[in-house]
Amino acid sequence: MTFASMTRSSLLICLVSLRGLCAAQEVEAPGTGGGSGSVVAPSAWLVLIAPVHNRIDLKLFGFYIGKLDVPVAQVDVPIRAAKFLTITPSYMYYSVPASGLNELAPQPGGFTDSYAEHQFRLDGTVNFSIRRLELSVRNMYVRRFRPTPAEDISRYRGRVSIAHPLAVGSHSWKPFASYETYYERDAGWNRDRVWAGVTLPLMKRVLVQPSYLLEITNGLNDVHYVLFGLIVSMH
Repeated sequence: MTFASMTRSSLLICLVSLRGLCAAQEVEAPGTGGGSGSVVAPSAWLVLIAPVHNRIDLKLFGFYIGKLDVPVAQVDVPIRAAKFLTITPSYMYYSVPASGLNELAPQPGGFTDSYAEHQFRLDGTVNFSIRRLELSVRNMYVRRFRPTPAEDISRYRGRVSIAHPLAVGSHSWKPFASYETYYERDAGWNRDRVWAGVTLPLMKRVLVQPSYLLEITNGLNDVHYVLFGLIVSMH
């Protein structure tokens, strides 16, 4: 396999893997009123992708959300169930210190304890192409295991993504954009995200991804994420 073809394959694998990357921005500030401000959060993440079977990968994610001081760990196991369909069970854990909760809350100063949450997620992603335009539609079920006295709760996340490779010299760059919305039974449609960036080859099996994500959540301040990601693929 040539370097160019490996780069293109890695970029496609990367795009599929990134269906869950925005999970790093799951931070919540429970019990707040309507948000009125905004927070800028420079953030970094790393993903390691290793094949387990010809249809199964293992993906290990590490995130750090700056300004909010939030570490996040995530494990995905994408299973290519059919040509256009990938099923991904995953687990995620994050912890938000009191200072981060106060940044998100519209009225700072109300939180003195940290907040931690475990999540089990299961999603189905359909990927297809129209000429060179790559599209994907993801539907995700999330079970949120929250600390007492909060009750565990389920969530739906729906996402539509587009990407298009561009030849830049001898390399392939891939700009992308997505829109995602959240639903919970008691809160309704309570969160929206718009995400855009570009995936760039750095060296063999290593990609970088600068991006920007705007998150608007009922009851919290808006968050502007300035993201920089590093992707290492063993494919």
